[in-house]
Amino acid sequence: MRIPVVDNGGQWTHREYRVLRDLGVETRIVPNTTPWDDLQADGLVLSGGALSLEGTGDPLGKVGTYLDEATVPILAICLSHQFLGRHFGGQVVRSSRPEFGGVDITLDRPDSPLFEGIPPRFRAWASHNDEVARLPASLELLAHSDSCPVEAMAHRERPIFGVQFHPEVEHTEHGRRIFQNFLRICRR
Repeated sequence: MRIPVVDNGGQWTHREYRVLRDLGVETRIVPNTTPWDDLQADGLVLSGGALSLEGTGDPLGKVGTYLDEATVPILAICLSHQFLGRHFGGQVVRSSRPEFGGVDITLDRPDSPLFEGIPPRFRAWASHNDEVARLPASLELLAHSDSCPVEAMAHRERPIFGVQFHPEVEHTEHGRRIFQNFLRICRR
């Protein structure tokens, strides 16, 4: 299975790569300007990044094209999660309570295939100033925290998932399981 990690300038992009590699996946880190046809992917991980999308319509490399053209599952992390929400018509704003460090995640949809086998509450690592404040109709809420209304979401019709927190870091409980669940989704 081939799952490239699209680099959006995130500080933990290499950790996403390492988790996938350690799970036996053929992976590589690619720039977010890579043409879709060159990715040759069975799934796609979109990394976080340091940019702020709040109040902008700025593109994120070719990430919008990937979201429109991909027929494979996608996991969008942090900044990419925000871009996913905005791309499909949601709203990204500066958080009134930014999250840096450990946060308690509550699953709103524990039946989501992304969270299979994960308890309804777990601790995760977050690092963000912006957040998805309003979901578009095409996305559904999967999880929230006390300070962030959309910690995880999924497309209603396609296998596209977003998480505001960082499942790739050791401080996130069940982070490896989230990646294993994503790989299971990619194998379907």
